[in-house]
Parts: sequence; structure tokens; C-alpha cells
Amino acid sequence: MAQLTHEQYEELERAIIDGRRVSIHRRGTEFVVVPLALLLQEGREAIETRHPTTGESLQFFLDDLESLDVV
Repeated sequence: MAQLTHEQYEELERAIIDGRRVSIHRRGTEFVVVPLALLLQEGREAIETRHPTTGESLQFFLDDLESLDVV
């Protein structure tokens, strides 16, 4: 996924505000996580997330994602 659409950015920002989960597919694996922040790191956009069960902190670079959906 090279870049999110305007609509996808809005949905992601709303999920961050509301604490809703997102489904992220990366390298053939699905992650269902709670997004905490959208940030810029090393010149790349990233999503800082938390696993809802373990509390583990995970970061995903947007340009590494295959898909992102708010659930």
C-alpha cells in the first residue's frame, strides 16, 4: 500500500480518537490492533498501535502494508 486515500486517513484518525480496532495485513499476516497515533519516523508514515489482548506495542509503516481496514 503506497499511500492511504483521504477517506482511509479520516477513518484511521477516527479509529484513533474512538479507540476502535483496525485490521492490518502485512506480509501475508493479519494484525487486529488498536491504533494510538499516526506519526512520521525516519521520513516514513507509521501507525503506533497496541495489541488489545497482550498490550504489546507494535509499529507499522504505511508503505509496508497490504491493506488497512477499520473494524
